[in-house]
Amino acid sequence: MNNWFECKIKYTKIEESTGKEKQVKEPYLVDAVSFTEAESRMHELMAEELGDEFIVSDLKKVNYTEIFNYEDSEQWYKCKVIFIDVDEKSGREKRTTNHMMVAAKSVKEAHERIEENLQEVLIPYEITSIALTSILDIFPYFNNEEQTEEIPENYKSLGNSQSSENTENPENTEGTESGEQQDAAPQTDSVSTESGSE
Repeated sequence: MNNWFECKIKYTKIEESTGKEKQVKEPYLVDAVSFTEAESRMHELMAEELGDEFIVSDLKKVNYTEIFNYEDSEQWYKCKVIFIDVDEKSGREKRTTNHMMVAAKSVKEAHERIEENLQEVLIPYEITSIALTSILDIFPYFNNEEQTEEIPENYKSLGNSQSSENTENPENTEGTESGEQQDAAPQTDSVSTESGSE
């Protein structure tokens, strides 16, 4: 589960048109386990571009259930989505509010992209608000590429090993049947909320 922090950095920027110095603040979202780590990550992430010429001027924890990134847009929209369910015991309607971020070029596109990503959700939901934010970029803790580990060429899986043993020993039919039953066993698969801070 991601823990999102909104970090604002402050630095002096030279305007290209006038050549004058100007103090600017830029907000970012960063994934971290604590306030201390969030500040540390921001220093690491921005050091290459700005060196030591900036400070983290503001830091607050925010809750988003989902972040939907699209490479074709640099604008981030905050979307409020309410999921509607029925309590089995009381029969009463239960409404759960979630906040999500989506990259899009317009409110309309943001709405479409939220619906696109929620199309497999089985319970009813309502998108009650969509608003453009000033967030410039979002830094998740891990990218999918970083989490994917390459399998060494000389790696030999246990399944392949068992299959080759059964091939070499055709008399061992019981082991083969047992392996087929295990492979055929059913498998199940399983899909974050700003508490009021923007």
